[in-house]
Amino acid sequence: MSDNHHKIIIIGSGPAGLTAALYTARANLEPIIFEGMQPGGQLTITTEVENYPGFVEGIQGPELMDIMRKQAHRVGAKSIYKEITKVDFSSRPFKLETYEKEKYTADSVIISTGASAKLLGLESESKYMGFGVSACATCDGFFFKDQKVLVVGGGDTAMEEATYLTKHASEVTIIHRREGFRASQIMLDKAKKNPKIKFELNKTVKEVIGKEENGRKVMTGVILENTIDHSTEQIEADGLFMAIGHKPNTDLFKGVLDMDETGYLIVQLGSTKTNIEGVFAAGDVADKHY
Repeated sequence: MSDNHHKIIIIGSGPAGLTAALYTARANLEPIIFEGMQPGGQLTITTEVENYPGFVEGIQGPELMDIMRKQAHRVGAKSIYKEITKVDFSSRPFKLETYEKEKYTADSVIISTGASAKLLGLESESKYMGFGVSACATCDGFFFKDQKVLVVGGGDTAMEEATYLTKHASEVTIIHRREGFRASQIMLDKAKKNPKIKFELNKTVKEVIGKEENGRKVMTGVILENTIDHSTEQIEADGLFMAIGHKPNTDLFKGVLDMDETGYLIVQLGSTKTNIEGVFAAGDVADKHY
């Protein structure tokens, strides 16, 4: 076998991938982790993590992922900071290829590519992405100091993003298409008690509006549509943050592995086994509920 053959290759480096690396390394399987485009996964763009056991005062997402990676490396796992862009699971050893066309083979593969933030799908949203529109409050919140921002969503992510944004913005408005929320009560209560946060319920974003200023696109507000009577209104805002759920990062495996209608990998009940023996899926990529 070539130097690029490994017993186990793990695609993705979020909590699921690094946990898999820790356990397989302790079993002397010498796992290789392909960290991908976002080493550490979604937790690297999360602020304080309060629900992970062992950290009484909470811990910052990037710090937690760094600790996980160091622990996995300490017992023998190794990381390659490249992205897998092609796979062939038709026979063993499984074949994988990076963006740079480097080829690897593996006896087994663990997929932990996670999920990415969903967007609204508006043309105007794409136009102002990076110019007021964002899907990452911790990445971009700093740029909205003393400004008005909007957060779209009704789950825990929306409440967390909105609460974080109050550290920078003068006012944060949560836009939600219904009266009820999917968010946990503790997260919802935290947002409701924050004097900087207000709510626009039974509303959806119909269009993002903006202007050209000194040759640069600038978002100036949005048009909201009432989900009950379909009336519209325009409100001013400097930023718009999406927090409406996630899409599994499974495009690489379409036509190769079984997945449900929304793109999540299907695993055998009570296990991480996919429909191909020797290929496993762990974490958000196979979990549409949590």
